[in-house]
Amino acid sequence: MVRTAQEALTNAHKHAPDAQVMMDLRCAQDWCELEVRDTGGTSGESTGNGYGLVGMRERAELIGGTLDAGPVDEGFRVRLRVPA
Repeated sequence: MVRTAQEALTNAHKHAPDAQVMMDLRCAQDWCELEVRDTGGTSGESTGNGYGLVGMRERAELIGGTLDAGPVDEGFRVRLRVPA
C-alpha cells in the first residue's frame, strides 16, 4: 500500500501539480482500501506510458487485490483494495 500511495501522489504532482489531493485509508476485517484522488488542477506533464499504473495493478493482483485508476468528476482517482 505504501508504494501505491507514493506512486499515486507522484503521479498527481506530475500530471496535475496545482490539484488538491485527498488520501483515504479504510480497513475492515477482510480487506484494506487506499484511495488517492485529485481535483484535476492545472495540467502538468502529460507525457508517460502508463507503466506506473500497470505496475501498481500487477502488484495488487499478485497479492489477491485490485487496483482501479482513471478519471472521476474533474480529477483522477487511484483505488487499491487488498485482502487484510
